[in-house]
Amino acid sequence: LPQVRFLEQQNKVLETKWSLLQEQGHTVSRKSLEPLFEAYINNLRRQLDSLTGERGRLDTELRSMQDMVEDFKNKYEDEINRRTVAENEFVVLKKDVDGAYMNKVELQAKADGLADEINFLRALYEAELSQMQQQVSDTSVVLSMDNNRSLDLNSIIAEVKAQYEDIANRSRAEAEAWYQNKYEELQVSAGRHGDDLRNTKMEISEINRVVQRLRNEIESVKKQCANLQAAIAEAEERGEMALKDAKAKLSELEDALQKAKADLARQLREYQELMNVKLALDIEIATYRKLLEGEESRLAGEGVGAVSVSVVSSSTGMGYGGGMGGGLGMGGGGSYSSSFGVGSGGFGGGSGGFSSGGGFGGGLSSFSSGSSRGVSSSTGGSVRIVSKTTTSKKTIR
Repeated sequence: LPQVRFLEQQNKVLETKWSLLQEQGHTVSRKSLEPLFEAYINNLRRQLDSLTGERGRLDTELRSMQDMVEDFKNKYEDEINRRTVAENEFVVLKKDVDGAYMNKVELQAKADGLADEINFLRALYEAELSQMQQQVSDTSVVLSMDNNRSLDLNSIIAEVKAQYEDIANRSRAEAEAWYQNKYEELQVSAGRHGDDLRNTKMEISEINRVVQRLRNEIESVKKQCANLQAAIAEAEERGEMALKDAKAKLSELEDALQKAKADLARQLREYQELMNVKLALDIEIATYRKLLEGEESRLAGEGVGAVSVSVVSSSTGMGYGGGMGGGLGMGGGGSYSSSFGVGSGGFGGGSGGFSSGGGFGGGLSSFSSGSSRGVSSSTGGSVRIVSKTTTSKKTIR
């Protein structure tokens, strides 16, 4: 009887442990990590999509900037070509101006020569006039001696003088008019070339300003391109770092999941072992109870017969089910047998064997009983518990 009580207490303790393990199993199942993994992976995917979109936008901006740079380069080359054409025109105009200046110098030299020639002719005219006056005076003296006719020499001299002065004035006027015309033409040509030169200089200055502005814009675009490339590199680096971090965290979570699965498997094995022990204790308690009832029946004289208790077979395992199998038989003047069984599969665990025996005897008869129990297990297989109890009565003559 004390052993029966002890076994019942152990049975209650095992039932308590069983309930605790079941609660822990439900807690683990409730705290499944798969939703956390899915949420974290979805977050990483959103970050990856965001980084991909940002990279596409930066690539688009970079291509746009490259197109702008190419456009500015084309404009710069066009302005350089225009500047070259303007410089060539300036050189041509400068040659024309130099030619006009040389013509002006040549005409000035011709005008100076004509003025010198006029002065020479004037001096020659005055010399000839003085010589003619001397000759006329000499002739008049001679004539006055030869005849008495009087000539109007003053009028003749005045007429000749007037003719020479008229010739000199016409020559002077023609020379001055020709020189004035040439000078005016040279001034007009010089003014026109000067205007062209000023316009060319203004165009060159404007082209220089445009070229400088384009250079500044090109430098600004180059800086923007460099900044965009740096931003792209930084975004790629951030994306790679985030991806590595995500992979590391995913690996940690997978390790935690494997560890949780291992802990769950270990708890399931412990649970199976406790179930096996509980089953064995239940069988043993039932055996002792039946033995006690049989002994009490024998002592009460209700009849003596062969009493046998057998647990045929049971298989237990740990999966998402549990099982227990056994058979119980009792005879006393008659026989009674019952059997029940539950099967399961999954993880399994087992323990060694236990056997006990005892006998009662009195008078001309003796009573003996024996029981044996064996538990074997293997991981990934099934657990088989075989317990057999026999009770026999022998009559001693």
